[in-house]
Amino acid sequence: MSDVCQNTAGEGMKISWPELVGRRGEEAKEIIDRENTKVTAKIISENAVVLAVVICDRVYVRVNDQGIVTRTPIVG
Repeated sequence: MSDVCQNTAGEGMKISWPELVGRRGEEAKEIIDRENTKVTAKIISENAVVLAVVICDRVYVRVNDQGIVTRTPIVG
């Protein structure tokens, strides 16, 4: 996350979730939505092509074909 998204990381709010790699995508989404109420987690394929645009209220949860998180979800 860049300095652009500082307001998304309110006091006590997380901005990355490395501990979710290897967990189910739906479970990761629920955890992210609960731990940082200023963002919305969206599950996408690990191979999805996305624009390199920083959106401070979004967290991509990249999953493989089995629905397992393959990369650290990060705000932006």
